[in-house]
Amino acid sequence: MDTRIGFVESSEHAFSGILTGLPKPGGGEFGKFYSSPALNDPRIDKLPYSIRILLESAIRNCDNFQVTKEDVEKIIDWEKTAPKQVEIPFKPARVLLQDFTGVPAVVDLACMRDAINNLGGDSDKINPLVPVDLVVDHSVQVDVTRSENAVKANMELEFQRNKERFAFLKWGSKAFQNMLVVPPGSGIVHQVNLEYLGRVVFNNDGMLYPDSVVGTDSHTTMIDGLGVAGWGVGGIEAEAAMLGQPMSMVLPGVVGFKLSGKLRDGVTATDLVLTVTQMLRKHGVVGKFVEFHGDGVGKISLADRATIANMSPEYGATMGFFPVDHVTLQYLKLTGRSDDTVAMIEAYLRANNMFVDYNEPQQERVYSSYLELNLSEVEPCISGPKRPHDRVPLKEMKADWHSCLDNKVGFKGFAVPKEAQDKVAKFDFHGQPAELRHGSVVIAAITSCTNTSNPSVMLGAGLVAKKACELGLQVKPWVKTSLAPGSGVVTKYLLQSGLQKYLNEQGFDIVGYGCTTCIGNSGDLDESVASAISDNDIIASAVLSGNRNFEGRVHALTRANYLASPPLVVAYALAGTVDIDFEKEPIGVGKDGKNVYLRDIWPSSEEIAEAVQSSVLPDMFKSTYKSITEGNPMWNDLNVPEAKLYSWDENSTYIHQPPYFTNMTMDPPGAHGVKDAYCLLNFGDSITTDHISPAGSIHKDSPAAKFLLDRGVDRKDFNSYGSRRGNDEIMARGTFANIRIVNKLLKGEVGPQTVHIPTGEKLSVFDAASRYKAAGQDTIVLAGAEYGSGSSRDWAAKGPMLLGVKAVIAKSFERIHRSNLVGMGIIPLCFKAGEDADTLQLTGHERYTIDLPNNINEIRPGQDVTVKTDSGKSFTCTARFDTEVELAYFNHGGILPYVIRQLAAQK
Repeated sequence: MDTRIGFVESSEHAFSGILTGLPKPGGGEFGKFYSSPALNDPRIDKLPYSIRILLESAIRNCDNFQVTKEDVEKIIDWEKTAPKQVEIPFKPARVLLQDFTGVPAVVDLACMRDAINNLGGDSDKINPLVPVDLVVDHSVQVDVTRSENAVKANMELEFQRNKERFAFLKWGSKAFQNMLVVPPGSGIVHQVNLEYLGRVVFNNDGMLYPDSVVGTDSHTTMIDGLGVAGWGVGGIEAEAAMLGQPMSMVLPGVVGFKLSGKLRDGVTATDLVLTVTQMLRKHGVVGKFVEFHGDGVGKISLADRATIANMSPEYGATMGFFPVDHVTLQYLKLTGRSDDTVAMIEAYLRANNMFVDYNEPQQERVYSSYLELNLSEVEPCISGPKRPHDRVPLKEMKADWHSCLDNKVGFKGFAVPKEAQDKVAKFDFHGQPAELRHGSVVIAAITSCTNTSNPSVMLGAGLVAKKACELGLQVKPWVKTSLAPGSGVVTKYLLQSGLQKYLNEQGFDIVGYGCTTCIGNSGDLDESVASAISDNDIIASAVLSGNRNFEGRVHALTRANYLASPPLVVAYALAGTVDIDFEKEPIGVGKDGKNVYLRDIWPSSEEIAEAVQSSVLPDMFKSTYKSITEGNPMWNDLNVPEAKLYSWDENSTYIHQPPYFTNMTMDPPGAHGVKDAYCLLNFGDSITTDHISPAGSIHKDSPAAKFLLDRGVDRKDFNSYGSRRGNDEIMARGTFANIRIVNKLLKGEVGPQTVHIPTGEKLSVFDAASRYKAAGQDTIVLAGAEYGSGSSRDWAAKGPMLLGVKAVIAKSFERIHRSNLVGMGIIPLCFKAGEDADTLQLTGHERYTIDLPNNINEIRPGQDVTVKTDSGKSFTCTARFDTEVELAYFNHGGILPYVIRQLAAQK
């Protein structure tokens, strides 16, 4: 194997003949670019725009080593090659991190420097070779609400909790080259990416090329709405991309999604995205690109496009892509990009046939499959109570809620007995009589990058609040309300419009700039509310403008969680319940004693458009982002060492050196099977990365809590799992620690425990795994369909590896999670079609032997593997090593050891 990274076989670039100058209108040139049209290949004209970006990257990076001319030909011949699942390399233009994933990424880079140092190599080789944008403060715990000082108070609490973590990131920004760190308090990573970081076209020392990005958060796809190809990857994959490794990917199929018509009055972008999500889930788009086209695309705003693109993970696609057009250029100007930059972007994309002009006849492009939606057919809706793609039309919500109460426990059921469905829990709320019923709203949050980047729905929420105030409606004080914009721009236009004061009056004060309720940072409910829910077994509800509502994610006490547009979040907060038919039942009683209905406070599309036109101004974006690199006083006061190698503190409960590279040598460990492994956990379908590695609060009785208490950390200072991802000892204890996880070995019990098979004891997952490891016994996990869906969370692979899990056998895997498992040296196996643990009558009490050759050259991508149990059963699975490169990673024990050995071997 050639160990040279980035080695170019000859000084002559394989495609130097099509390197072309891009002239400026007034003379001179913007720079040079590799011109796809200059290849004069008619196949390129029919390619989807998203595939043209992959093609340009392959042409520009073609060195006949990492990227070959054969790879370029595969992409040009996409129409024939994509159905064959061919493998291609892809080198993104940049990498995007947020602090939850940025901390473990910088921990890994620091560890890699130590490892190379120990192997006698040059630790300076561990430096990003592509630009890395790291946005700190992805997450804000909602502690203080309903206060005009909420932002400052929550920020101070964040710094108290996370000072060590923030200081570590600041050290990383100085220790590593090519890394831009956006300080805390700036906004949500994806909105900052959309409004500020997204280049659309790079001009790198006179070389022009399309912006493309991989990010360590699954909602990186939001940038697809700007015409930038971007998607989520695991942290370990992103780290390899930073270090110049091409990403190995299967050339994807592309679903052409045609939009026609226009949205009806009163229908929001959120309604549209929930409809699109359901359609694409039904169509089946896992591992595919979705490309939106048709006249309807030109009629939806860029913010609406970004809302649709954001939820690609929820509909299962790698990307939801909108090619650049005039709407994109208008947005770039609105958000403060200079006229010269926008002119360069348009000129380059037109010259390289990557610009869509709806004023010109559209050439038919070829897609792998086709869908169509007339925008006029979209109706108001929400999604829930437990999954983003379980859409419910608003007019059917009351009936759907009652069926959920009746249905057996599942994604659409709570199994509440008929006689208990009208239960009323009366309690005292700070001297005020209060009551809760099934469906009562206790959390109402305008949150998440999905919607807070969209002025039309944010100003729409403000208009609902204004009309409600004027009619005398008021949100009940026991509803925990919050507003967390994705950037400071939102605050500026809400103030400019005069609507923020009405949101404040309804309790929607701004609590901070970052992810809150959507990622589980809801903060505690008032004790009286929490007790009323727990003591009376109330199915309480949260309504949020987020993208994720998996069980146990939003808050431990809200079993029903609904995704809704920001205006509907305000409406449900006012109603105080999801058990309402908005068409027939009043939302409340006005100050004149008359019933007030949703239609009385719902703004028209014209009112919203008027507010957007008069309130969202370019100077707001310029002033917000001008100061972004200046930081804030708390960030600027952090003192960090200048050393290139990190000084690990063994007593730290935030930053700890993980054991990934302990005793590592230059010789790879080689391929291996699994012998006589016990089943650590036996799962059904739809186990998410939230189940595997929760990001939210640390439960007081968990192994992670015990670890922290033993080290003198008070319970109030536990913080969240997400904030402690820089400490492997806590994250290993937090693996499979979700309070709602369902393990078949427990026979109906819910919670983060399992059965230690040799003794029959019921233990925490961490304690059981520790016993197996101490006895030298391997473990595997059995699972159903869609294993690892949800966030692109590398700890959902790192954690199981640290627990000793050697393989996961599932019906199917989510794309990013499967590659993360490979990246950590865990074997992903798929049952054959029509088979699963139940049909094969596997109980999880067996011992499992997976027959894989010890010689990596005897293993092929996607080959059949025999699994045998000690009970005499034998069945065949597909080994989900999808590419030759993934087999190389497996041979080395994971992607990072592979990269370290390659870099250490460089002279």
